[in-house]
Order: sequence, then structure tokens, then C-alpha cells
Amino acid sequence: MIWKILRWVGGGLLVIIIALVCTVLLRWKRTFDVPLPDIQASTDSAVIATGRYLAFGPAHCAYCHTTAETGPALDRGEQPPLSGGFVFRIPPGTFRTPNLTPDRETGIGAVSDGQLARMLRNGVRRDGRASVPFMNYHQLSDADLTALISFLRSQPPVSHRVPPHDLNFLGKAVMSFMIKPTGPTSPPPAESPAPGISPERGAYLVTAVAECADCHTERSMVDGHFTGARLAGGNPFEAEGTQDMVVVPPNLTPDPKTGRITSWTEDQFVARFRQGKLIPGSPMPWNAFARMTDDDLRAIYRYLRTVTPVEHDPGPSLRPKG
Repeated sequence: MIWKILRWVGGGLLVIIIALVCTVLLRWKRTFDVPLPDIQASTDSAVIATGRYLAFGPAHCAYCHTTAETGPALDRGEQPPLSGGFVFRIPPGTFRTPNLTPDRETGIGAVSDGQLARMLRNGVRRDGRASVPFMNYHQLSDADLTALISFLRSQPPVSHRVPPHDLNFLGKAVMSFMIKPTGPTSPPPAESPAPGISPERGAYLVTAVAECADCHTERSMVDGHFTGARLAGGNPFEAEGTQDMVVVPPNLTPDPKTGRITSWTEDQFVARFRQGKLIPGSPMPWNAFARMTDDDLRAIYRYLRTVTPVEHDPGPSLRPKG
């Protein structure tokens, strides 16, 4: 009798496993019908200059959409084309950043402005599939979204074919059941807050452009959703160039006990960003943020002073793994 029950249970589990595998294989490339935003690239030099500032500065596009070989050029202040190829290896699989130059065969030359805008604002790829939430530019203003796409169009085309993402079964399961387009939580503004030293400008830069919370908040490494208090410190990252150390994003809230920058003056905050990368292996794009204007850095500082303090100590910024 017991063996019959075990065989019945085992057979039932096998059926469930087969059904799950089949469902994942059928669903992981599912598509979503999301309208294209009404965004059109401009050839205006001032608009392109704003997009360039965003790409190499606060939006730090250049620090993912280039390769390790171009890293030294970025660190020297140069502006290499955003021809993609950077590799992220995380539990769901291996992900590679695409070529963002206007090459028609290997880049965005055959992608419409609306499709690019939908990818950035809604997380929907050209083929209608949802993207993995590496980029959360959902609240970028229409003006800045236009500027960014205008700059991408203005680059010289580079022929660089980047292999597609390589998802394992976990990754395909996540795409099947957990990843879907998120999009803006409220209607994005037509214009970004005016340049200047204001908490409003800082809030926009932190939440819509620089994506500070993406690293400085604990989140699931499977589907990317936030699991910790916003800006109160993030997950450890393996330090670049070593498998023995991790870099831990600190708490940026103004908590007097655990907030990393609570005791810093505004001038100290700006000076730290001008120094660039100091912690070996840090994944933070320090050299992108070092290109930001003084006013934008001061605006960020003033905004961070207004967020809710959270007592949370994520530990030393650089520490042994384990």
C-alpha cells in the first residue's frame, strides 16, 4: 500500500514538473502590448548636448554600454561610442548590454524613436518582450528622454554585434512568471526640474536619472524587486577584479547612527564625487558622477537630507566575501 502511494505521489510530481517545464518554455518569450511613447529625436545641438551630459554623467549609460577595454578611456574623460558588450553574470543567467550606436545591422539604426523610448520608459523591448529591470528610467521627463535618444542618434555608427542574453532555466522561469513591464508610477513630467541647487532637482536626479536606489537599496537578485528600505544600503557586489572581496553600497539616509553621509557638509559631498573611484573594485560609476555639475551634486545632497532616516548598518563598504 505504501509503495503504491509513493508511486502515485512520484508520478504526480513528475507530471507537475513536466507541466512546469513546458509552461516555462512556452511563456518565457511572451510579449506585451504597450503603446509607443510619442517621442521623436531632435537634431538641435543643445538637445543633443543635454543627452550627452546625461549619457556620460548622471544617467551613466556609458558605464554599462561599453566594454572593459574602453573603461580606461572613460576614466580619462573621453567619450567612446556606446557600442555595448558589457557582461553581467547573475543567478538567472548572463546578460550583455546592447550596441546603442546607430549602426543598422548591429545597433539601433533600425529601431524607431518610439521603440527606444518605450524600452527606457516601460521596459519593453523592440520585439515586445519585457526587459530585465537593469534600467529604471520610467520617470525620465519627456525632454530628457528626447535628449537622450537624440544623443544616441548623433553618435557615429559602430559595427559591433553583441550576443543575446543567455538565460538559464531559472532566468526563463523568472521571465515567464515574474518579469513584466513596470512603467511610470505616475505621468512623467514634460520637462525636468530646472537646473539649480534645489531638493526638487535633486529628487529628480536621484529617482529618475541616476537610479541611486537601485544599488543603495536591498533587492531580490532573482527578479530585482526591492526588499529593503529605500536608500538605506544595498546588496553586496563582488568587487571587480577579485573573487574574495565584496563592495557594499552604504546607507544614504540622514540617520545619525548609520547614515554614511550624515556628518558630511555639502562641500565635502561635492569634493568626494570629484575624487572619483577610491574603493578598489567598486561597481559605482564614480567617474560618470564626477562629470556632473556642481549644482546637480549640491541638489542631490540637499534632497538626500530630506529623505526619511532609516537606522540600518550594511557594514563596511569593502569587506571579505562570506
